[in-house]
Amino acid sequence: MSTVLQLAISRGGLPKLPILEAEVTPLGLAGDVQKNRKYHGGPLQALLLLTAEGLEELQAAGYPVYPGALGENITTRGLDRRLLRLGQRYRLGEIEIELTKMREPCRALAPFGESIRKAVYDADVRAGRPSSPRWGLAGFYAKVLKTGRLYPGDPITLLPDPC
Repeated sequence: MSTVLQLAISRGGLPKLPILEAEVTPLGLAGDVQKNRKYHGGPLQALLLLTAEGLEELQAAGYPVYPGALGENITTRGLDRRLLRLGQRYRLGEIEIELTKMREPCRALAPFGESIRKAVYDADVRAGRPSSPRWGLAGFYAKVLKTGRLYPGDPITLLPDPC
């Protein structure tokens, strides 16, 4: 079973800090702020999701990361990042989202190691190839299809393709 492990917000920048519950709006978690609105936020990038398992892979490679460190709003447990695809829709608790874009890491990740950007993103990810060993390590942006409240521990379910 897949679940929401952690919800996190910040006043801009990294890390995002854990919260006990969130009101999810069309623009993301209430109270979350993005400093650089040119590259972050907006309805198509309302949320950033990362898997706990992906963070654990990065930890095993020596990167000092933890839930919220890379700027994700939602850290999941039990989703296989290798199987996530753009366009997929998920129910998390009472909200619904659609994965819209791969996150391209920026220099804000440098405190976790100069090589982390290459560890989580490559040309294959940029080209949309899920066969990349780095697929999903930088996270997935999502738009909010159905707003509501969200809590750690809420179940995550893949929704049927609407087509």
